[in-house]
Amino acid sequence: MLNSSFDWNGIREAYVLATENDSLNAVPMLFGHLLTNTAQIFSDVRTYWSPDAVKRVTGKTLTGVAKDGIIHLLNSGSTTLDATAQQCDENGNPVMKPFWDITEEEVEKCLAKTRFCPADREYFRGGGFSSQFKTEGQMPVTMSRINMVKGLGPVLQLAEGYTVELDDEVHEILNERTNPTWPTTWFVPRITGKGAFKDVYSVMANWGANHGAISYGHIGADLITLASMLRIPVNMHNVDEDKIFRPSAWNAFGEDKEGSDYRACANFGPVYK
Repeated sequence: MLNSSFDWNGIREAYVLATENDSLNAVPMLFGHLLTNTAQIFSDVRTYWSPDAVKRVTGKTLTGVAKDGIIHLLNSGSTTLDATAQQCDENGNPVMKPFWDITEEEVEKCLAKTRFCPADREYFRGGGFSSQFKTEGQMPVTMSRINMVKGLGPVLQLAEGYTVELDDEVHEILNERTNPTWPTTWFVPRITGKGAFKDVYSVMANWGANHGAISYGHIGADLITLASMLRIPVNMHNVDEDKIFRPSAWNAFGEDKEGSDYRACANFGPVYK
């Protein structure tokens, strides 16, 4: 409930809370919250499902945005209830809104799509409950993460993509392969055909940890600009070059954009120590 835009007292600004004291996921959650004014999704980057694997275990074929494979985003219950995707824009499309735009009706819809399951004692010896739902509909989202590299410092990675809604039977079969009492978001990153974004599997393989911060909207360009202001290099992204803005001083560090970013950040040093 803390990560959600509402609680038992009504609609309010979402807090930023990371599971397992993961401060390196809390920071990009805070970035996303400050850039969009929306609640943030905290998830394990749990499993890559290839089209062949889905066909083998379910007998069904992935289609649409999901046709090249999916990543299962799952967490023990700290994911915002806003991620049920029951908030809508003026055209009826699922969105995640700033708290001041959310209606009481949308809050009720989010709660109606959520179950509170007894906690898995393997993880939670003290008991309690986990929120459980699946993200419905297709929404543009950006997954990001800061990794701390010894001898280098913080490094940001991000992937723009979409949430997807699977056939109920396919969802149930795949969800049972992990912990079905936790909230699920099926994620498809936007593929470029090269590097870490050669295919969906490569995105999963290049992710630096088992957690990701997921924000509504394609905010990769904003995150890259913010990272440059904070002197945090970006080692993985799928944002078009013409959408990226960094300080003009970065041009003095070479034409290779990723390499010059690392050199500029190291040269100017961190804004905060």
